[in-house]
Amino acid sequence: MTSVEAKLKERVKELTCLYEVTSIIVNSDYGQLETSLEAIVYCLKRAWQHEKVTEAFLTVGEYHVQTDDYKTNMVSLKTNIKVFNKIEGEVIVGYPSNKYTIDDFLIEEQTLLNNVALAIGNLMERKQIRESEAITRRQMERTDRLHILGEITAGIAHELNTPLANILGFAELLSEKIKDKETVRDLEKIMDSAIFSREIVKKLMFFACEMPQEMKTVKLIPIVTNVIKLLEPSLRSKNLKLTKSFDNEDIELRADTVQMTQVMFNLIMNAIYYSPQGASIGVHVLESNSHITIEILDEGKGIPSELDDKVFEPFFTTKPIGEGSGLGLSVVHGIITSHKGKMEHKRNTPKGTIFTVDFPKL
Repeated sequence: MTSVEAKLKERVKELTCLYEVTSIIVNSDYGQLETSLEAIVYCLKRAWQHEKVTEAFLTVGEYHVQTDDYKTNMVSLKTNIKVFNKIEGEVIVGYPSNKYTIDDFLIEEQTLLNNVALAIGNLMERKQIRESEAITRRQMERTDRLHILGEITAGIAHELNTPLANILGFAELLSEKIKDKETVRDLEKIMDSAIFSREIVKKLMFFACEMPQEMKTVKLIPIVTNVIKLLEPSLRSKNLKLTKSFDNEDIELRADTVQMTQVMFNLIMNAIYYSPQGASIGVHVLESNSHITIEILDEGKGIPSELDDKVFEPFFTTKPIGEGSGLGLSVVHGIITSHKGKMEHKRNTPKGTIFTVDFPKL
């Protein structure tokens, strides 16, 4: 290429490509980003000197797009795509290797490719920032809801305690005085219902952080082991295989023993409930320099993505009516938060759920 007109034509093509790429990025729908990236590779195809044989390939994060006839053995120019200064992908433009060499590319074409890669990196950064903001907003909304519910449930729990104690007390007195067996059986049902209601009140008070904590240094592994022993009949009834691993048998944690037992009981019991017959459950306690992590793994159906944000909400449950109050995980979440810990869940592979509890070390 020697003529001024030809060089000018190439510069116009490059500038047009950069303008089109910028327009595509500005108007990108973050929910359909693959479509935008596909449009970008076709813009690149049109911008190169030998556009009829030019092919392009782009990969970044989870996205992989290319023009129709791209092949990996092409002679090509390429540049990395960086997202927050970390290489997350690359963009490649190539010619058929049987007709062209690296010398057939223009210096300006490499500069264009670098600018496009920079623009794509900026797009991916904005996408990540937007997703992080959405997650933070949902977490704040959930925290606000839990705080309000905590205040409400604390009031309800206090109001219910006295009448429940009266019902239980007077029913016990009547059962001692009445000799009719049928009436006594009815009174026992009343007492059982009162006791069940009282347990729900206790859970409400745990959730509202109204139960006094006895924080002290405790050994974590004996608590986990005792809970597993308590649940052995449930494991056997479903023929479940339990795998457990502990980084250190002497791991210590500053915690309330009763509440920590409740956390382990609820999480392992949930794993048992949702696991099919003959499945496996994992209980792992991991230790790092600054944290203690507990992982509970199951092979159930998993948590649908649309329910991710509801799992720790009080009174939410996927169990049938009568099999769960919907307070278990919300209470566990409240206990863990009061211990300055964090609780998350993610998908297990190939199926199921992993609940992760993370505590700061002493």
